[in-house]
Parts: sequence; structure tokens; C-alpha cells
Amino acid sequence: MDATETVEKLSRVLETGHERQEANAAVALLLQIADQDLRALFVKRAENPADSWSGHMALPGGKLDVKDRDLKETVIREVLEEININVQDHCRFLGVLPPQRSKRRPELNILPFVILLEQEPSIKVNEREVEKFIWVSLKKLIQNERIVTLSFGDRPAYIVRKYIIWGLTYRILHEFIYVLTSQ
Repeated sequence: MDATETVEKLSRVLETGHERQEANAAVALLLQIADQDLRALFVKRAENPADSWSGHMALPGGKLDVKDRDLKETVIREVLEEININVQDHCRFLGVLPPQRSKRRPELNILPFVILLEQEPSIKVNEREVEKFIWVSLKKLIQNERIVTLSFGDRPAYIVRKYIIWGLTYRILHEFIYVLTSQ
């Protein structure tokens, strides 16, 4: 299946409703078609003792703000704040994945939005929140699933170059890949 067919499949099988009362935060799984493959954008969170995910590889996103009408507005705002991509412009919301509860902060239930970028974005990181960003081919991601030993034990992860994608972001990606490869 080529990338265009994959995108069409995703738009058919992902849930479209984003009004979820049980979710109070949102992240964006930003996809782009490149060389007949899909690639996903990840951010490396800036070092910050107040951030539960300080220094981790993650998807851009954050908590629902009182000014946000819904979680779609949250994800739009957070992506713009963190990496300066306006997902309302030349982007296609493909749907949402099931919410994931944070193990690190159980009060957070995160709704992952899957968004296709239809043109090359001009990315500028907000250095207070994001140290850097990387694009990763989904094929490469799938090929590099491993068990990693961290200071607190063994965990499933995707390893891409020197980056380890584990925890909440791993669980979201694992669910996404399941949806992508099933049916």
C-alpha cells in the first residue's frame, strides 16, 4: 500500500469525533508523505525540572486550556506554540486515536489527533518547550521497535538514530501502527 492509499485508509478507520469528556489534553501525530512513505514528526522536549517529560521524545501537544473550546482547539494552539505549525492551513485532520492515560501524571488523559501536513511546514521551535524536532519514516519506526533498559527497568520503545521513543508516546504510536496495519 503506498502512502496515499494509507492516508485514505486512515481517514476511513480513525474515529472522527474529538469531543471526549474523559480526555483533558491533546497531542498531534503529524504525518507527511515523503518518498512514497509516511513520516512522522517528533519533538525532543526541552530540559525543564517542572516538565514531567523533560528531555523526552514526544508528540507536540498539551493540556486543555480554559480558553480552548475543545481538544481540537487545544491541539491547534499547542502545535502552533511549540513548533510554529498552523495545522489549520494546508493540513488535513484524519481523525483521532483512543485516549491514553498518562502513567506519569494519571490525572492527564491525552487524545491523539492524526494530522496530515499537505505541504512542507516551516518549523520554528519554541526553545522554552522544545529542544529540537526530527522526522521519522514510519517504516523505519516499525523496523526499530525494541526493548530498552532504562534506569527503572526494561520498556518497549522505538529507537531511531540516538533517540528513544518510549512511554506515553510509544503507546500512542503502537496504537497508531496497530490501526495502520490491521484490517
